[in-house]
Amino acid sequence: MRSNNSRLKTFALLLFFLILPVHSTASSSAKKALKFGKLVDGTGKVTTNAIIIIEGDKILSVSSNQASIPAGIETIDLSRFTAIPGLIDAHTHMTFYWDGAPGTRPWSQLETRSAVMTVFLAQENAKKTLECGVTTVRDLGSSEYADIAMRDLINRGAMIGPRMFVCGYGLSVTSRPWRPGLVIPDGGQADGVTEVMRAVRQQVAAGTDVIKMYGSTGSDQDVTGFQTFTFEEMKAAVDIAHKYGKRIAIHSYGPDGARDAARAGADSIEHATDMDDATIAMMAKQKTFYVPTIDHNRYYIEFRDQYGYGPEVAERLNDYIARNLETARRAHKAGVRFAMGSDAVFTGFGQNTRELSWFVKAGMTPAQALAAATSNGAALLGSEKSLGAIAPGFYADIVAVEGDPLADINVVINNVRWVMKGGAVVVDKTTTAH
Repeated sequence: MRSNNSRLKTFALLLFFLILPVHSTASSSAKKALKFGKLVDGTGKVTTNAIIIIEGDKILSVSSNQASIPAGIETIDLSRFTAIPGLIDAHTHMTFYWDGAPGTRPWSQLETRSAVMTVFLAQENAKKTLECGVTTVRDLGSSEYADIAMRDLINRGAMIGPRMFVCGYGLSVTSRPWRPGLVIPDGGQADGVTEVMRAVRQQVAAGTDVIKMYGSTGSDQDVTGFQTFTFEEMKAAVDIAHKYGKRIAIHSYGPDGARDAARAGADSIEHATDMDDATIAMMAKQKTFYVPTIDHNRYYIEFRDQYGYGPEVAERLNDYIARNLETARRAHKAGVRFAMGSDAVFTGFGQNTRELSWFVKAGMTPAQALAAATSNGAALLGSEKSLGAIAPGFYADIVAVEGDPLADINVVINNVRWVMKGGAVVVDKTTTAH
């Protein structure tokens, strides 16, 4: 553990970055016109030969009337492509960065690097996320409030990346003995209702957007899913979060934590597998969002050599994937609302949207899967009037894909050619499109 002096230096450096001059990523506030062959607006409406007029970071109008283009304004011809709203990844860990240095592993490297260096290096994760067409993320866990620093740098225009809704420290129960001077409690550690309320208030005071609670064991190679916080503790976290106007995501790999998270009124439940019919029905009735993160475990299997995981880990994760997919299939059939979450960490950035293929395997149409990554994601964030659709008054977060995303969801996953975030072009691969 670092000393207090070291921590003070880290915070001082973070403050230094936060007062850097602002450099807006938008090229100007002048009006622009975008021309698309087709537009899928996030609400199910399809417009052919679409014209989108934007000013600054907002959309002014959407039509198919060529005469709607004001004379003399910049026009970007993307008529070979289909426009979709900027995508929303509802579960990331943007500050989890690994440089791939020989002899290192992702998790151990993260634990030994300073927060200020992590924020700087995580720009690579941000870039890869934008290249997927993801213009907004809900980031669910960091340390030393590196996620807040990254969010604020992006908002100031000092760093290019998706807009971030962040949680600071996720709340967790005591999981190791406290050895004064050697083992310092984690920032989100809380045991009992009173401590849970304090920990939520601490994240709110730090300037977070959402609250995260680890309601069960389970992460990377560990798929145990044993419930950690009690129902009473979860209810206290939900109530105090909502009192401060914050939404709360509760992590539960297993069914018990998910049941109590739904009973407590969580806004979203992350990962949960093997949920019973009663819990699923409760989620549908309460409109609780389900963020299953099925693809996350596929990622660990495919890149297990980076983590040093053996065949037994792959077998365990494959079993979890099968149960996770089946739970998602049952939840979709019951009418539960889904949001797309990749749970991207380390080298998983750039694969943020692969979750959509699992949604289709779970029984969704491509249009429903796309809605999980657009309008549903916006509703989960409480931003349904500004994100998740291409409509007047919304942020000009627009993605050009090659092909028809309503016929094949892989178009969204593999064929992103151009990305605009808040009126600024942040990805342009149109010259390589075919």
